[in-house]
Amino acid sequence: MDTFQNNPYMGLPGITPEELAFLQQATAELTENQQKYFYMNYTSKRKSPQDMLIFCIVGLCLVPGLQRFMTGQVGMGILYLFTAGLCLVGSIIDLVNHKDLAMEYNKKMAFESHQLSKMTN
Repeated sequence: MDTFQNNPYMGLPGITPEELAFLQQATAELTENQQKYFYMNYTSKRKSPQDMLIFCIVGLCLVPGLQRFMTGQVGMGILYLFTAGLCLVGSIIDLVNHKDLAMEYNKKMAFESHQLSKMTN
């Protein structure tokens, strides 16, 4: 229980050591209230690697580019949609690299959450 209270990020589904280290570094200089705000904001926006895997599978089979739309890459999503996932090659690459897609998106969300939390008292 103390471990979770000291590091609430351990409870996030599919968290990697790289993401955990990144989050600890990002929140190191924040006050306790700012850290709580960061945690609430970040966890609401975060995509787990398992979720990204599901989006990639659905993107490969049903709706090309779904994984790109879910990560906010609307332009790439439209391109995938109209080119059938870049003739399936792009969708297969995204399927293989789903963890990297999730990490890239989560880093952007951590940066946004960090900026927002710094504006709070």
